[in-house]
Amino acid sequence: MKIFFSSKPFFLISFLIVLFLSSCDLKSVYDKNFSFENTNWDKKNKVSFKIEISDTISQNQFFINIRNTTNYKYSNLYLFISTQLPDGSISKDTIECILADINGKWLGNGLSKLKENNILLKNDLVFPEKGTYIFEFEQAMRVDILEGIADIGIRIEENIQ
Repeated sequence: MKIFFSSKPFFLISFLIVLFLSSCDLKSVYDKNFSFENTNWDKKNKVSFKIEISDTISQNQFFINIRNTTNYKYSNLYLFISTQLPDGSISKDTIECILADINGKWLGNGLSKLKENNILLKNDLVFPEKGTYIFEFEQAMRVDILEGIADIGIRIEENIQ
């Protein structure tokens, strides 16, 4: 059996794949996740992300990253989010993240028992000042130990239009 293999198309295809994969995060300003041990989020465990911001002009998209197991008992996740600005002022919000549809089908990506959701929280975020921002997440469900949440995180992307 003879296999025809030309190095030029192979090289070109390989180059394009590498170029595509390396360009995927060009818009990313920040992308970090925190993993919970045994997929259990204790109500006392607040998760903080400290971000250094120097761009006060660009619009950004702000995502909440959530990875949950299919053993998670709820279709949503309530979060308390505190944001501390560089000047020390703090704002607090309560956010509901929908993880399953009304029929119980899990949203997000994942083929196994782990589902990943990247939930757009704000599409046109402009940071008002340069400096360090601290985003703190606290689970706001009515249980002390929330079972089935593997990771929580944030992703900030420059909104290129």
